[in-house]
Amino acid sequence: MSARPVGVLFVCYANIVRSPLAAAVFTRLADERGVAARFRIDSAGVAADAGNPAHAGSVRVAADHGLTLTHSSRLLRRDDLFDFDEVLLLDRLVASELRRLTAGSAFGPIAGPGRQARIRLLASLADPSARGADLDVPDPVRGGPEGFLSAYRQIARACAALLDDLSVKT
Repeated sequence: MSARPVGVLFVCYANIVRSPLAAAVFTRLADERGVAARFRIDSAGVAADAGNPAHAGSVRVAADHGLTLTHSSRLLRRDDLFDFDEVLLLDRLVASELRRLTAGSAFGPIAGPGRQARIRLLASLADPSARGADLDVPDPVRGGPEGFLSAYRQIARACAALLDDLSVKT
């Protein structure tokens, strides 16, 4: 076991729907396996307005699965890429935004104190052969309750795979 908790950050677009749900699911899975103390878990958004609560649909689907989702949105900071060990992106649009936000400048690449996080698409953990749209956890907002349930199921599978992957390494 490492001396410090492994930092795990889930990132979606606005940090009110998918990433807070993923953080809650991962937290519960880690707690159920008795390894929660090994992790520091958070979520952020590449275009978040700070301080917004979780979307009602995410709160509802979380409650339907025994989770209490209390959340206050926050914007992803470049420092997060060095403060966390693992950054899990919820879709390819977020990955594109992250590349744009972290692109180097005329002065060179971004740098931070220490090693940069490993950045992965969350859905790729549940299905390593996934390509294209299968790498996305679609935003369920326009999909109604069924869209939120589908997103929850996809997130839960991927978080279980992530926990398996990280538990081997911690």
